[in-house]
Amino acid sequence: MSELKKILVIEDDKTISDELKILLDDNGYDAYQLFNFHQITKKIIEFNPDLVLLDIVLPGTNGQTILKEIRKESNLPVIMLTSKTGDINEIMSMSYGADDYITKPYNPTLLLLRIETLFRHLDDRGSNNQIEYNQMTINLLKSTLTYKDNEIILSKNELTILYYLIKNHGKIVSRDELIDHLWDYSDFVDDNTLTVNINRLRKKMSNLGILDSIETRRKQGYILL
Repeated sequence: MSELKKILVIEDDKTISDELKILLDDNGYDAYQLFNFHQITKKIIEFNPDLVLLDIVLPGTNGQTILKEIRKESNLPVIMLTSKTGDINEIMSMSYGADDYITKPYNPTLLLLRIETLFRHLDDRGSNNQIEYNQMTINLLKSTLTYKDNEIILSKNELTILYYLIKNHGKIVSRDELIDHLWDYSDFVDDNTLTVNINRLRKKMSNLGILDSIETRRKQGYILL
């Protein structure tokens, strides 16, 4: 029997945290809760869960700061929880490297769908753990991009976008196709979320010296050159 996926819930509202734990435990996951936020990044890294559900507003800190610190050391999947419905908070979270977000009060079915989609994309990478394209090496297990002996860590979404564009190199991939591939529920995804992920991926590639590799085709989509 395979081990259950460990999901760490970081939510200061005990009622919501308890509800999330019950929901996750009842749907085949192994959920844990964290209420002590002192040295929280260290605790998260040491615990090494398969996924973190991270509230944006926490006592004495905030989820975006924690996420930024996590990304300095780890690429573990993170879904942000927010009670603020403004696009700014959602996009800010994605720009720090969140894999997804969900707005409270959350829809249990939608949350489970997003978790399932995230894990499926991680699992679907298969046995071919490393691919090469135009002097780039993408390690799917480590979630890294290497170019001319320089290496950077990619978020789950950045890795998925780059991998999908490589698989479809020479072809224009529409924005709708990318959104469907990334999240499987495009009706619930702000179009700006994809833009943030594309721009973040371009910036990381540029920092490695990979310039103008992802070209925007107006009203059509993107193509990897």
